[in-house]
Amino acid sequence: MQIDNILSKEEAAALRLRALYAENGYRPYKMSKFEAYDLYANNKDFLASERIITFTDVSGRLMALKPDVTLSIIKNTELAPGQTEKLYYNETVYRVPKGAPGFREMQQVGLECIGETDTALAAGVIRLACRSLLAISPKCVLDLSHFGLVSSALEAAGLTGRAAKEAVTCLNEKNAHGLLALCEEAGVPAEARNRLATLIRCYGEPASVLPALRDTFGDNEAVTELAALVSALAPEERNMVRIDFSVPGNLKYYNGVVFKGYVQGVPQYVLSGGQYDGLMQRMRKNGRALGFAVYLDGLWQLPEQEG
Repeated sequence: MQIDNILSKEEAAALRLRALYAENGYRPYKMSKFEAYDLYANNKDFLASERIITFTDVSGRLMALKPDVTLSIIKNTELAPGQTEKLYYNETVYRVPKGAPGFREMQQVGLECIGETDTALAAGVIRLACRSLLAISPKCVLDLSHFGLVSSALEAAGLTGRAAKEAVTCLNEKNAHGLLALCEEAGVPAEARNRLATLIRCYGEPASVLPALRDTFGDNEAVTELAALVSALAPEERNMVRIDFSVPGNLKYYNGVVFKGYVQGVPQYVLSGGQYDGLMQRMRKNGRALGFAVYLDGLWQLPEQEG
């Protein structure tokens, strides 16, 4: 009997993804449904929502149903110098999604690569993100960005604080007019303004976008890394990648490559990830970190033949 005939779309996808990650050298990680509330209170900048379900345990300590998996993994994983941990999980988080009226249980499967990472390991994570989408549906796309390039463009423009946040909002919305008005108000020089505008204009297949980025940004480290990550992909994976600097994300959380994955039939992204070295530093851990999560709750919207 075919597995998809007896399991829900979410259950079948979870099994396929867990098998994929195990085959690629990631080991399973299991955690409790709750953590001490202090973990989230001290790291609210890294949470998708500040709303958290809390309760007091028998010892009087304030606890929280976990709204995030990555924080727990970083906190509870001890790393020896030079060590790299490759972990995958299948967990439920409790949060208020954007636009939702209240809390929801959200099942997600994902992976984390933490410790001594390099471009080759990052390329492996991007490849697994592509293969995760293909395991859900052949009609999929991975939007790839790099916050290192966004940060350097904002720095060159002299935009900080609220102005930088507004500029990122314009990028997310592909609002070229709003970005131009913001730059004019802040007195941003023409060259720096053009670099920011390029991030809005540049979208599409890497073969056409990467040369345009090099023309504008020159020998930029982030552009070089994007090119290396794309070149490491197999042809099938490369064909589903689009470079897009409107990919939303938290500049306080992510510092390098950032990506979102979409499948036809589901109106919101089903995969989200990136590099988050800042969280490692905040929690006094050595090394770097890269990972992603696949959100299974929306898969019921897939066309029946693609379950």
